[in-house]
Amino acid sequence: MADINQRKARTIIRKTMERAREMELRPISVVVLDAGGHVIAFEREDDSAPGRFGIAQGKAYGAVMLGMAGRAQMERAEQQAYFMAALNGVYGGQVVPVPGGLLVRDKKGAIIGAVGVTGDTSDNDAEVGLAGIAGAGLEGEA
Repeated sequence: MADINQRKARTIIRKTMERAREMELRPISVVVLDAGGHVIAFEREDDSAPGRFGIAQGKAYGAVMLGMAGRAQMERAEQQAYFMAALNGVYGGQVVPVPGGLLVRDKKGAIIGAVGVTGDTSDNDAEVGLAGIAGAGLEGEA
């Protein structure tokens, strides 16, 4: 399984931020993780809160480690809060189960990483993240 490389990660971030500016969102932060949950690249816009890295990373980390995008995680948390709480315990509290944690798949459907976007509403975070992933020529799942 191939991971997202540095060039693709930077393209995802740039395209995500471009879409956020088009939509006039609040300042966002974007992280790209490889398939093992390791940070490849991170960037936050001016005036983005300093704690946004942890949120972005938690959204992406949950997606890649569970193989489940943010929307599916949130639905699971709403249906079985105890299960998601237990999973978060397993992962040391690093999972943020809300939209804005996006799976990245290659053209064959294999998970090659994840993107975490934070700064605006979770739905807007997911929308701009999908645009960034598509802008890098990859498949995103919100």
